[in-house]
Amino acid sequence: MKASESVKNYAASVRMYTNYTVREIKKICKEIGPRPAGYEAEKKAQEHMAQEMKTCADEVRLEEFKLAPKAFMSWIRVDGIILLISIIFSLLNLPIVSAVLTAAAFVICFCEFLMYWEFMDGLFPKKISHNVAGIKKATGETKQRIIFSGHIDSSYEWTYTHHGGKGLLYFCGGYAVLSLVFVLVVSLLDAFNAFADGSMVDKVLTYAQIACIPGGFLAIFFVNFKLCVEGANDNLTGAVSSVAILKYLKDNDISFEHTEVVALTAGAEESGLRGSKAYTKRHIDELKEIPTIFVGIETLRDYEDMAIYARDMTGTVKTDHRVCALLKKAALEAGRDLPYSSVYIGASDAAGVQRLGVPAVTLASMNPGPPRYYHTRTDTADNMNMKTIENGLQICLNALFLYDEQGLKDEY
Repeated sequence: MKASESVKNYAASVRMYTNYTVREIKKICKEIGPRPAGYEAEKKAQEHMAQEMKTCADEVRLEEFKLAPKAFMSWIRVDGIILLISIIFSLLNLPIVSAVLTAAAFVICFCEFLMYWEFMDGLFPKKISHNVAGIKKATGETKQRIIFSGHIDSSYEWTYTHHGGKGLLYFCGGYAVLSLVFVLVVSLLDAFNAFADGSMVDKVLTYAQIACIPGGFLAIFFVNFKLCVEGANDNLTGAVSSVAILKYLKDNDISFEHTEVVALTAGAEESGLRGSKAYTKRHIDELKEIPTIFVGIETLRDYEDMAIYARDMTGTVKTDHRVCALLKKAALEAGRDLPYSSVYIGASDAAGVQRLGVPAVTLASMNPGPPRYYHTRTDTADNMNMKTIENGLQICLNALFLYDEQGLKDEY
């Protein structure tokens, strides 16, 4: 049975749960507000979602995990500080120290940003964050499981995106990165010459590093840790839509004999995917005991930019091609021929889950520009697109019914 055949007036029914999603997002933004990972507002939002799940799930799990919430995005600030110190040592004719420091900055970038390892967590204060999972059990023997997930936390504001959009973001980010590369190259050349014949490279290059000082400050002020945004689109649209799927099933008395359906509102995605990874690690045995897939729903805002993300984590993680094919077919049933795309810079929860061995994919609908609202104070409840949310719900419901009927296949 297709999702469109599950109830009479299917289109009107999907619109009803779109309205539910929008109302809940507005309520959370108004009554709770911004939700930095590990802080009270995030916990209140998760407790609220747990209450919503209790009305439509057979079991609700509210689980806590420990993290250093500011460790992940602080790598940019740390690298900025290292850059400034490296320039000082280079100008003081200590190129070896400068080279070691700048190399360390690249290691931090690799570990935190490219690999999303918890590399610097030991240097930062710890907090408690939470995941909430609502489970609709199969009526018979459970033979497969599908998890729909969005993260409940919201981001600290990105300074340059707020003040100038993607143009200023690219300029400032590019300036900082090129500054770090330049200082590393000059310090390595200086260090090599010092070992070879005791001389320095051309002093013009050495003193040209002074022009890299602004790059260090640009990195230091990249994230405004004093302001957390509302995150209505990124990613209450994904979190609440996941719960709306369970609501749809409950309200229409729809159950599956062999498919378990889970709505997961993950915490701390903006802190390096910490919530989804904590949930997956905690339940890895049961997630692998029966076939399980993970569908991340992310930022349902920009209709024309909706895509299936076949690669994630700055393109380094390939999501499961079978789950991609499932969403492709589900989108076609909803009247969309969605392209496969990649998260070119950054990552989504699906990447962390995929790396832990659970087949995963992300359905996202955000201009990769990025748009002006991304991680800024303009990501508010009055800046949503109902058409995109509705289409996202249609695709997820289609995927659910298709998965129940056919399981996971290479082609549909």
